[in-house]
Amino acid sequence: MCGRYTLHAPPDQIGELFDLVAPDDLKPRYNIAPSQAVPAVSVVGTGKRQVDMLAWGLVPSWAKDPKIGYRMINARSETAASKPSFRRAFKHARCLVLADGFYEWRKEGPGKQPYYIRMRDRRPFAFAGLREHWEGSDGSVIDSCTILTTEPNELLSPIHDRMPVILERRHYDQWLDPEGNDAESLMQLLRAYEPDEMTAFPVSTLVNKPSNDVPECIAPLASLA
Repeated sequence: MCGRYTLHAPPDQIGELFDLVAPDDLKPRYNIAPSQAVPAVSVVGTGKRQVDMLAWGLVPSWAKDPKIGYRMINARSETAASKPSFRRAFKHARCLVLADGFYEWRKEGPGKQPYYIRMRDRRPFAFAGLREHWEGSDGSVIDSCTILTTEPNELLSPIHDRMPVILERRHYDQWLDPEGNDAESLMQLLRAYEPDEMTAFPVSTLVNKPSNDVPECIAPLASLA
């Protein structure tokens, strides 16, 4: 699964990668947690890419209780196209969840050791995401998202049995295309990312607490000794 991640790349770097004007008020984040508002790229209405802030934890439009979102921060890519909670979004409302690293925990001895995973060149990237729009009977509105996961690559498999789907840049247009809803073609994009382009290293348990949203969360453990 993917339960925490980061996005501290500058807006101009994000804008260049995703071919859009990134909001200049994006603050560096080092410990993004479920239920928080996260930046995601979608193609909505205008036909152009735009960045929206979405609640992390998908709330289907038919949900009676929005708290269901706490249980749907991730969606298995193998079943997202058919599972009732995700199939509408998979067909009509895909998005790119912006990131530049993520955390996974490996069981070591009596506890779990957090690891930080990022690209070797430190560039930002995008998780394959799905988004939803929910309206409550009291007039409240929630725009939310989930991150798709897949089998881990060789780098991640010793750490965790799942990893988030990281899309290649050349596939962004296909994933975001609101008219492109061929499930078989889309499923081919949802695979483990090339491990040689990534790196992983242990970090402090500081990241275990969501309120610790500081650069020290991503510092290699050896450098903190």
